[in-house]
Order: sequence, then structure tokens, then C-alpha cells
Amino acid sequence: MNFNIVVLIKQVPDTRNVGKDAMKEDGTVNRAVLPAIINPEDLNALELALSIKDNHPTTKITVLTMGLPKATEVLREALFRGADEAILLTDRRLGGADTLATSYSLAQAIRKIGSFDLIVAGRQAIDGDTAQVGPQVAEKLGLPQVTYAEEILNLDEKSIKVARRLSNGIETVKAPLPCVLTVNGSANDCRPRNAYRLQKYKFAACPSESELLPEGARRLLESREWLNIKEWNADTIEADPEQIGLAGSPTKVKAVESISFTAKECLVLDEDCQIETLVENLIKNHTIG
Repeated sequence: MNFNIVVLIKQVPDTRNVGKDAMKEDGTVNRAVLPAIINPEDLNALELALSIKDNHPTTKITVLTMGLPKATEVLREALFRGADEAILLTDRRLGGADTLATSYSLAQAIRKIGSFDLIVAGRQAIDGDTAQVGPQVAEKLGLPQVTYAEEILNLDEKSIKVARRLSNGIETVKAPLPCVLTVNGSANDCRPRNAYRLQKYKFAACPSESELLPEGARRLLESREWLNIKEWNADTIEADPEQIGLAGSPTKVKAVESISFTAKECLVLDEDCQIETLVENLIKNHTIG
């Protein structure tokens, strides 16, 4: 059996380094001042797709990301690990999109890809923590969805059986194909870069990047088709201008802050009477009880 799998990945700002310049005046994230990384749970999703390919070698994995041209970095990382094809969806008109506009744009791109059996994505991205894009993509494509996926228990040409990890246990779900899976961080970690594939794809680039490369590098891209990462824009996916970017985003981010919790006081209690006194005080000031 062979499957066509689309993996949605995202380049996200490292939210451990949020500072005063993290927001622009228009309420969007200032990604230029934050270090960029692969969204962690998207790596779990990629590994799930690669594990299917391990068992079914003719499977094709296409990775799709939406972002600035520098987001090609995460596409290369996916190629290094075993993905077969990479697509960058980039356009200034797509900028500032909330989850609704993002899911619409990704759904249009998936329609452009055409044939697929599975769409796999991380449960949520660390820059928004909404967990909305994957389910919204499923709704826009009219597909069944399985969220919180941790492990594939069985897969055939017609259906997939998935173990979902929930807060109160594990649930087994069977869904028809094609469908959308969003994958938990508790799923298997993604495998490291493959040495052979790193050498093969290290010069892979999208057209926006190739324009800035020296002539010798551009000739290399022209002679080796597999190094050319596809680059699509809003026109390529036939997007409705009213449903993309800021125009298609009914929600806006008001502010982003980095908050650190520090203790103002520290009490060291050695005797039972001290503990009893503390509990009495906490009850009295309504902290507990």
C-alpha cells in the first residue's frame, strides 16, 4: 500500500525569548526579533508520517508551511529527515492571519496539492496555543478529524485506527480516509537528520531565496530539480482576498507579555506549631478554606 500524506509544519518564534519588542503596532507578532524554531509538535506529526513511510516505502510525504521566505528553513529540516516534497506558501497578502484565515489558506493549498490520504499536523503551535488550525482545516475540507493523536494502531486503504491521549486516559478511534490528524507532543520524537539526505538537500531553496544566491548556486538549482522547493502565493491557490491575511482575520492580538513569577517571601517552618499558625493565617486571609 502507498499513501499520500500532507504534513503541516510551521516556523514559530521561540516563546522563551519574548521581550518588549515582541509585538508590532498593528497587534501582530514581530517575528523578526525572535529566534525562529520548528514548532515542536509539528515534529511529532512529521515522525508519525515518517513511521507510516517506514512500513509502506512507496508512501509520499509532502510538507507544507505558510510564512515568510525564511520559513523554507523548516522545509529543509523536513527534507533532511525524510520528507519527499516541500511547498512554501508565502505572500504579503497572507500576513497577519489569525487561525481562521490561516486554515483557509492552508486548505486552499491542500486543494491545490490534490490527491492525499492523510493530513497531519501538530496539535497546536507554541506562538498561539489555540489548537484551532488543524481542526479548522478539516472543517474547511469537509474531512473527519482525530485530535490528540499519539499512535497509529492500524492503517489500511480505507481507514485508520488511532490512539488519542486525553487528560483522563487513552481513547481508541477509527476514522475513514482521507482524514486529518493533529498530534500530541507525547507522541514519538522526530528522528534526527539523515546524513545522506542532509548532503542531498542542503542547497535546496525556494525561488525567493535563489534570487539572492550567487550565480554558481543558481546554476546548481537549475541542474538539480529536486533542490527546487515549490513556492506558492495567494494567486496560486486561488484564494479569496477577503478570507486571507488581516482582511480575513476577525480576531486580533491585543498584547504579548513575558511574565515571571517570583516569591516575595520565603518561610522556613521547622515545628508543627509553626505549620498550624501558617494554616490559620491562610484561612483567615481567605487564601485557603
